Amino acid sequence: MKIVFLIAACTSVLAVVLICVFLFANGIPAMGKIGVFKFLLGTSWKPSNDIYGILPMIMGSIYVTAGACLMGVPVAIFTSVFMARFCPKIIYKPCKQAISLMAGVPSIVYGFFGLVVIVPMVRENIGGNGSSMLTASILLAIMILPTIIEVTESSLRSVPDSYYEGSLALGATHERSVFFAVLPAAKSGLLAGVVLGIGRAIGETMAVIMVAGNQARMPAGLLKGVRTMTSNIVLEMGYASGLHREALIATAVVLFVFILIINLAVSLLNRRTQNAN
Repeated sequence: MKIVFLIAACTSVLAVVLICVFLFANGIPAMGKIGVFKFLLGTSWKPSNDIYGILPMIMGSIYVTAGACLMGVPVAIFTSVFMARFCPKIIYKPCKQAISLMAGVPSIVYGFFGLVVIVPMVRENIGGNGSSMLTASILLAIMILPTIIEVTESSLRSVPDSYYEGSLALGATHERSVFFAVLPAAKSGLLAGVVLGIGRAIGETMAVIMVAGNQARMPAGLLKGVRTMTSNIVLEMGYASGLHREALIATAVVLFVFILIINLAVSLLNRRTQNAN
């Protein structure tokens, strides 16, 4: 069994290594041909003219992900606190099953929901044509909820009861004990949940394609259309060839590096927090 477990672990690592090798082997040469700064800082994406600037897609991904986090993370954290410390037993199981069901809904279903519900709602009540950065952010905020809630709730439940009981012994109320004793003790799990949510948001494709407008230009406002890096890859990979295809793979490299930077930053923050404690 040790050999079986070792093979399973090595297979996972090998898969990641092969993905990295494929991406970097095909993406880095494209950046060299186009020019690293022209590729990363260029504001025009015109494959027919061999102009490949992905700054609009980078900014679109950042803005949409940031908007989703601003709307989704507070809701997810408060929901996880409610589930772990306030939820009556009679409704806990239905709520838990509903959250788990949200995690299993395909992204294309979320995209269809956004297209027929959120897009008209934004168009009629806020303005614009509905397919915009704001719509994509709202939809992604809904999609990242189950990921953050489940991780954060597990982290809250793993906090020793002595933290909560000690706070009560000092005269704090139930609410103060939860928010000022239990929640800070679970901050590493909370950060992990947020990172997973960010990864889900920045890597989402199908749902964003259906509601974001998919305009390859610099973001011009919340009610204007944007194109993210993932959307750019999916929309054009089917017919791309030559340098165009290599530029799309290079876009995937940039997206991969974004995820690595986010994970590294959170790991360093957790380590710094643990050393401070």
